[in-house]
Amino acid sequence: MAHAIHDQVVVITGASSGMGREMALKFAAKGASVVLAARNEGALEMVALEIRQNGGTAHVVPTDVSSWEQVDSLAQEAMTVFGQINTWINDAGVSIYATVEETDPEEFEQLIHINLLGVIYGSKAALSRMRAQGFGTIINFGSVLSDRAVPLQSAYIASKFGVKGFTQALRLEVMRERLPINVTLVLPAGVNTPFFSHARSKMGVKPQPLPPVYKPEAVADAVLYAAEHPRRDVHVGGASWMFSFGQRLSPALMDRFALIGDWTARLQKTNEPDDRRDNLFSPVNEPGQVHGEFEHLTKPSLYARLVEMQPTWTRVVVPTLFAAAVFFLRRR
Repeated sequence: MAHAIHDQVVVITGASSGMGREMALKFAAKGASVVLAARNEGALEMVALEIRQNGGTAHVVPTDVSSWEQVDSLAQEAMTVFGQINTWINDAGVSIYATVEETDPEEFEQLIHINLLGVIYGSKAALSRMRAQGFGTIINFGSVLSDRAVPLQSAYIASKFGVKGFTQALRLEVMRERLPINVTLVLPAGVNTPFFSHARSKMGVKPQPLPPVYKPEAVADAVLYAAEHPRRDVHVGGASWMFSFGQRLSPALMDRFALIGDWTARLQKTNEPDDRRDNLFSPVNEPGQVHGEFEHLTKPSLYARLVEMQPTWTRVVVPTLFAAAVFFLRRR
């Protein structure tokens, strides 16, 4: 079993805004000591200030996760300041909305360095410290797009497929050596955060998450649960589980479904002109916030609360009943 949240030291990359920021606030509110990492030092200091004003403990380490040296230094500083790392969360990420032909080689390279190598570097840095201390949990952020592709996000999807494969390989190595370390993959559907406002767009308009869209609080709650209760995979949002299930059931059918009325491309576009501001090569100069601009598309994630954050029998029975119903309907 993992330690209780109030006894944990938690390292969070991508902590300056969005889901990372919300997780930092919630971990700290429950008594954890949090180490905040991102490129935007000013935004990190604002998160830390809010945590400290509410009686919590926070330590800021400006970090570019695309650099192994910086990520390793982040891990070492966490150990130096707090003496242990209980949970390491690899959440930092960027996106590009463009076709393959429109995406430049250096854009592909930069995104892969942040989204995939950043997760690999963070996991590697955490793993050596957790092996030495004899416990720990590594939580890597994939996406519903770790299982199912859509058009206009080839670079992001390549990185998230990679995160899923890497996390599975890491988990097997940990299990093979019988190390007391938990490895969890989080697979959220679209979440209302500034992520989309920060993405690079070549569509001519600002991007938006594919609906249904969920609250960042739902993701943070699921991650806090996984930090105390070892999990393999955590889907946040019923849409995430259904997309993954559909992909396992029939990839060819999901291809056709994704192209009906071109909805998976059409619903990724807003009606607002792109402002040509993004965080691909450098952080956006803003204080950072949890929520994005898509409250009108947002719904609660009942699936995460009713299934993912429940005992094992619930997580097995509910999807099994759903799969049986789909099978029965197809037979008819």
